[in-house]
Amino acid sequence: MKTFQKTQSILENLDSYRDKALFAFIKPYWPRKITPNHVTYIRVIISIVLIILLFFLGIDDKSLILTLFIIGLITDFVDGPIARGTGRVTELGAMLDSVSDRLLIIPIAVYSLLKYHKWLLLILILIEIINGLVSLYYKSKEVYLESSIFGKIKMAIMSVGLVAILFIWPDPLPLFFLDILWISIPFSLLSILLKVMGLKSNV
Repeated sequence: MKTFQKTQSILENLDSYRDKALFAFIKPYWPRKITPNHVTYIRVIISIVLIILLFFLGIDDKSLILTLFIIGLITDFVDGPIARGTGRVTELGAMLDSVSDRLLIIPIAVYSLLKYHKWLLLILILIEIINGLVSLYYKSKEVYLESSIFGKIKMAIMSVGLVAILFIWPDPLPLFFLDILWISIPFSLLSILLKVMGLKSNV
């Protein structure tokens, strides 16, 4: 357990450098009328547009889908630091961030994996469902737990893997890019574990 906690602490310290780098711009220059939730809403809108384009209109232009997805990922990269840098961290914002991440990732995963990699897709979606249910449960208990470093790493790994896959799609996917997605699974499970442990310690 001590080794686990030490590893978690090291990873959190490394992640803090992202905040420090972005704070140099955010604190003096970020327009206060644009809240972190506004940035998150952009990701939600992009996710809905991707779902409509891919599954309702059948538009799968690679450049368009990839551009929208990358813009969505950028909003995920900056909304947390904006919240912390402007002192606007809220429980609603954390919940929106988590939901919008899933809205962005899942349709792209379905689009790129459904045809040839159903088992990987099924496992990724099941883990996200479990993660979401755990989050809803501790929300119902009025327990606020911040996003864990393992959840952030999972999102980063999945993002890199899916961007790489979108560059190649619809050509056959090299195993390396699929392995990236498999690697994200242990981090997802660690994120769920931390939530369960946090719930037990707060209830």
